[in-house]
Amino acid sequence: MASDEAAPSLRQRRRGVAVGEILTASERHVDEHGPAGLSLRAVARSLGMTVQALYHYFPRRDDLITALVTKAFGDLADAVQAAADTPPHDPAVPRLVAAAEGFRTWAITHPERFQLIYGTPLRHYEAPVEGATTQSVRRMSAVFRRELLGGYTPAQLAACESPELSPSFQAHLERLPPDGLGSLPAPAAALFLSTWGHMYGLVALEVFGHTAFVGAHQAEVFRVAMLNLVADVRRRIPGP
Repeated sequence: MASDEAAPSLRQRRRGVAVGEILTASERHVDEHGPAGLSLRAVARSLGMTVQALYHYFPRRDDLITALVTKAFGDLADAVQAAADTPPHDPAVPRLVAAAEGFRTWAITHPERFQLIYGTPLRHYEAPVEGATTQSVRRMSAVFRRELLGGYTPAQLAACESPELSPSFQAHLERLPPDGLGSLPAPAAALFLSTWGHMYGLVALEVFGHTAFVGAHQAEVFRVAMLNLVADVRRRIPGP
């Protein structure tokens, strides 16, 4: 049966190849010089093209940064999902811990790209509202939300143990988009944010060199912390 969608034209295929090469060169530049050192002129020069030719594909610096951020989140989400889906050497390791370790491994392997998406915001850059970067963040969040809370019913999540939330905070959580944390009861959304902050904080401390004193034991410290985190979450959510 013939496909209803027309195959990409030669021009579209060539454009796709060019965009891919520009993104790869830009990632390499970020890896070497850090996010703040991103230079469209240097990227163009590394590809043997003029900066005016590069503007044909990315009219503004912000467009290139948005594409890089979106790709980084996509690569990170892929790594996290692959880690969660890979059978662990120790069957006792929960999928959430495996997913968190996938997050950590990607971050310490690509510290500059981690800084691009989770570090100090780039000056003069504004991500598009409800654009590609927002969707990428939600995809990343969905992986962890599924691994942390996917096995519980809405009633269990609504009854999870949590400090009392202020009315304004609870109302804010309930207004979040339904394809994000808005799909969770407010107590569970607050628990998820706390869990996420704990995991991210440990990874950020390591990526930025603040836990070097632990030496070669950083992976073990992280796993112990994640196992404790999972145990705490399970304690806070009532059984069926």
